[in-house]
Amino acid sequence: MAQIILASASGIRADMLRRAGLSFQVVPGRVDEDAVRQSYQAEAGSPADLADLLAEMKARKISDRNPEALVIGADQILECEGRIFGKPENREEGAEQLRFLANRRHRLFSAAVVCQGGQPLWRNVGQVRMVMHPLSVGFIDAYLSRTWDEVRHSVGCYQIEGEGVRLFSRIEGDFFHILGLPLIELLTWLHIRGDITT
Repeated sequence: MAQIILASASGIRADMLRRAGLSFQVVPGRVDEDAVRQSYQAEAGSPADLADLLAEMKARKISDRNPEALVIGADQILECEGRIFGKPENREEGAEQLRFLANRRHRLFSAAVVCQGGQPLWRNVGQVRMVMHPLSVGFIDAYLSRTWDEVRHSVGCYQIEGEGVRLFSRIEGDFFHILGLPLIELLTWLHIRGDITT
């Protein structure tokens, strides 16, 4: 069985894989996400394709240095009414994101790409549709005061596994996709390959 590397700095993704019983290394694949996002938006690319591209770029970067390993790259893109969101730079930007998302439906795309020898072997993009409650400015400020340290690394400034679940009136899709990884699909592929057993 091949060595598995997670090319992501996300503690949540690593925790998901750990809880699923995988043995792996974490070697973050750093790319200039903002530059890629801006370029892709300028060319009117789809948010699903953007998530897939960023996941592949991270996986390829680490795979080139570790050609024998299975390298998992992952990324997540939030789209609302044609606007693409990244992780907030600061609390003010986080509050602005929540004000925009409040009382609207948005889509969350979670992509994973597995590379070996610098080439993609498998890819998947999951999509979740989410609707936020109307949120007052006062509520947003109080919510961020309580949760900023946890949510500042999350696109959209919420963590569904915590207090962020209270922000939503409707969620359609897979819980693991919300957390940032198409986990069931990835584990199924690894099982079919024989890299993990049940």
